[in-house]
Amino acid sequence: MIDLSELATGNLALKKRSSLADDTADLLRGMILLEKYPPGMVLSEREVSASLGISRTPLREAIRLLEREGLVEYSASRRPRVANPSLDEIADYLKVQGALEALGGELACANASDKEFEQIARLNEEMIELYGEENPLDSFQRDMAVHSAIVAAGHNAPLIRTHATYNARLWRARFMSSQRRVSRESTMQEHRDIVSALIARDARRTSTALRNHLTTAVSNIALAMEEKESES
Repeated sequence: MIDLSELATGNLALKKRSSLADDTADLLRGMILLEKYPPGMVLSEREVSASLGISRTPLREAIRLLEREGLVEYSASRRPRVANPSLDEIADYLKVQGALEALGGELACANASDKEFEQIARLNEEMIELYGEENPLDSFQRDMAVHSAIVAAGHNAPLIRTHATYNARLWRARFMSSQRRVSRESTMQEHRDIVSALIARDARRTSTALRNHLTTAVSNIALAMEEKESES
């Protein structure tokens, strides 16, 4: 998982990895998820590079990475800004993601080892047990790790790559969904149902549970958007 936990406490230090552009993309991604860079905000290269203490070259590369993920878009004047997709756009992507995860669950039921199921069950329990005890980004990343592990357990490389692409594009939307505490208990129960069906190797029940879970996410995102609108 990407280590973005420092963002929740305001620490903006970059963690050195394979490239400065990748590190910068990680940091910007977290800033967008936490809405320190809110939807529609123009990302001034001069201001952002100065605040991070880096040159504009790695920043531009990082912004291009986030553009491919759908977190950043360019205006007609080619100025980068934080993407602000409509609910309809998000719902369309989530329908596809639901189909991908449903297929991933079916394949996992057929192809996964018992050890992989044990790992998925452990990740799921950790996510449920630690919710509310860690910062929102860590909690969200545990949630996404469960979904990615299920798809990975299907051992279908094209599906794994496609799922990762859609997941990146839906990060902000799914983060919004994960933060709705009023629906959290039902969401946790959906996770339990998914893992229970998976361990039983019940492909149909697993597929249905994953599709329903993504449908719930659409409803949560719609409510989260309405709440933000009413607050503003």
